[in-house]
Amino acid sequence: MQLIADSGSTKVDWRAICNDGSVIQLSTEGINPVFLSEEYITNIFKEHLLPIFGEDVDEIFFYGAGVVSPEISAKLDKCFKEVFKKSTCIAASDILAAARALCGHKPGIACILGTGSNSCFYDGKEIAMNVKAGGFILGDEASGAYLGKRLISDFIKGLLPSAIETEFKKRYGLDYPAIVQQVYKEQLPSRFLASFSPFINDFKNHPHIANILKSSFDEFFRRNIIHYDYKKYEINFVGSIAYYYKDILEKTVSLNGMRMGIVLKSPIEGLVEYHKEEMHF
Repeated sequence: MQLIADSGSTKVDWRAICNDGSVIQLSTEGINPVFLSEEYITNIFKEHLLPIFGEDVDEIFFYGAGVVSPEISAKLDKCFKEVFKKSTCIAASDILAAARALCGHKPGIACILGTGSNSCFYDGKEIAMNVKAGGFILGDEASGAYLGKRLISDFIKGLLPSAIETEFKKRYGLDYPAIVQQVYKEQLPSRFLASFSPFINDFKNHPHIANILKSSFDEFFRRNIIHYDYKKYEINFVGSIAYYYKDILEKTVSLNGMRMGIVLKSPIEGLVEYHKEEMHF
């Protein structure tokens, strides 16, 4: 059995490809190995994966936000071996997951616009070029966390239009100390910031929010995609932000002199197809 994980800060989509080619699916809470302890991660595996998939797991492909170094890969491998004793774990970045899901075995430009954001040029097998994402403090332009950060920043500085501010207070009941606590002292602040995406979507046609969206997408292209050969290749996207704001995104792509490719809400089904081809199903 081969186990595939597409992990973000918010949730993990799991798929097990059985020896007969059938597929078992499961979702769990997000796993970002940069922020979560080995004990916490291992407990997720024991409580949620073992009862569904059993111990008969040979290979694990873990694609995730936060897989940024050999140390992180070793941490994940250790956690998996605590639960699946005979398995081998290959940990890779979420941007490689996006590229394989969007482009398969062909070259192209692949982007993530979800809780975080990232981009790459993919040669059909591996990442050939990657402009560093930077995370929600130093980059992640147009991500859910980035959009949430802009909304919250406008809220605490009194820059939101009155109708939006009133609805925000009614819906969330947050004050300045509570926001500071969540962003600077709690785990996974990017998840907290991205949680405001449904609110932003509700007001996406309001000029103030529409400007946040358009300018954020512009930032993403200006600071990331401009480095790739975008005149030759279409721009492909995966992630909830790309999916739910596809109409605004498509217009911004065109205004930046680029061509829109495909948009997927999640890479997991594309990853299943990629790995089935690798397994010759």
